Amino acid sequence: VKIPMDLNLEDGHMSSSVSSSISPSSVRGEQDVVVLRRCALRLRSASVVCVFKALKVCVLCDNFITDIEPLRQCVNLLKLDLKGNKITQLPGASFWKNLKALQLLFLHENDISVMSEVAGLSVSPSLSALTLYETPLSRRRNYRHWVINSIFSLKALDHHVISDEEIIENWKLPLRFKAMTPNLSVRLYLPADM
Repeated sequence: VKIPMDLNLEDGHMSSSVSSSISPSSVRGEQDVVVLRRCALRLRSASVVCVFKALKVCVLCDNFITDIEPLRQCVNLLKLDLKGNKITQLPGASFWKNLKALQLLFLHENDISVMSEVAGLSVSPSLSALTLYETPLSRRRNYRHWVINSIFSLKALDHHVISDEEIIENWKLPLRFKAMTPNLSVRLYLPADM
């Protein structure tokens, strides 16, 4: 996604050298902001984001957010980074169906523990990469198998590309194509400061 520098809000400030001290609430044309990065600011709500209707990339990592329902209005999102928050419950299917363009979803290091919380993601038509590692859910038996076979659009989960072997049960593949081998490893998540 090519992003004009003056439409990129980072930690409450515009990235443009001309406008280095403008806060999101005072941005003219807030409907034009396409990138928002608000990390480690102790945010408790995602409602600060819903005013940015054109938002394509939203990074709200390492906060205290528990409810992401306000993001329903950000229908243009391609990437949503909610890593390291306090999320225990995810919105239902209607929320994810509304985010038709969403391709990358980072939910690792949250408190999601129930498989049914992830079920709504199955209607997300464009979701190709998801992280859920370091959650109570990821420690459950058959977690990976269940997620992969619930969200058909996924191409990568956590640190690995999804192998055909994980989708088609009892199919034996050569070692280099086996599930979760180094050949299929991918670095999905880069820390926000990179």
